[in-house]
Amino acid sequence: MRMSGSWVAMPTPFDSKGEIDFGAFKLLIDRQIHYGTSALFILGSAGETTLLSLDEKKTIIKEVIKLTKGKIITFFGCSALSTNDSIHIAQYCEAEGADGVIFTIPPYLLIPQTSVLTHFDKCMSSVKIPCGVYNNPSRLGVNIEPKTIAELSSKHPNFIVDKEAMANVSQLVEVKRLVGDSLDILCCDYPKYSIILPTLAVGGTGTANIGGNIIPEEVAKYSRPWDSYEKVVEAREGVFKWQPLLTELYKLTNPIVIKAAFKVLGLPGYTLRSPHEDYVGPHFDKLKDLMTEMGVVEKYSIK
Repeated sequence: MRMSGSWVAMPTPFDSKGEIDFGAFKLLIDRQIHYGTSALFILGSAGETTLLSLDEKKTIIKEVIKLTKGKIITFFGCSALSTNDSIHIAQYCEAEGADGVIFTIPPYLLIPQTSVLTHFDKCMSSVKIPCGVYNNPSRLGVNIEPKTIAELSSKHPNFIVDKEAMANVSQLVEVKRLVGDSLDILCCDYPKYSIILPTLAVGGTGTANIGGNIIPEEVAKYSRPWDSYEKVVEAREGVFKWQPLLTELYKLTNPIVIKAAFKVLGLPGYTLRSPHEDYVGPHFDKLKDLMTEMGVVEKYSIK
């Protein structure tokens, strides 16, 4: 399996009572399929995963696989406070028929790089399905160093994708230099990092993004790997054009503004879980105005 193009990190939709809304999940998933998204990432940071119980996570895994199997590649986040808990979730995903899983460094612990390697080694050894890592030191406090990624890649054939979320192009260059084409490199679409174009330029294969929740067709277009000059130009034009919207979507931690944009478009599942608070007042009005000016409302709103 090769990971390329737009890999959308989806929020977990809740109904007005705060319960998981699987009807909304189906609508949002079908929307991604319709607009050409390459793959989905469920139970990531945009999915409010830290606010879900283990039973809720298992229910989401089971039900979402029913909605996506054979239709779109879907990976599930296995982030947990311990290695054993990450393994437990990953093995559950494998048993249910998931396409793949994503591991992170356990948050808050600030473990040394030797422990990072051991953690991922144990996680990847625990399953046979495709695996990836999500490198997000701003949230987790520790960077996955390129040499660690390279060592894991050489040892685990099921390690297929590295998602980078950091403002350091040298990290992208060094990872690519060490792993070559044995590992696909995707990046986040956080505008303050602005690493989409550098990632594609060094041979990365796409984005693992939140923008595709709102403008899926456009993100799918500018996330394509660069195998022609035409795609280079299209990517540059697309990133430049949509930078203002991405900046707005990242005004607060995910998925607060994403779900506000769902509300603008009339999409379901925009309820947040505490301690998140709704994006209201002038902030919401600014988001709505921007989405209207850029043609997002006209194209994507539920009529």
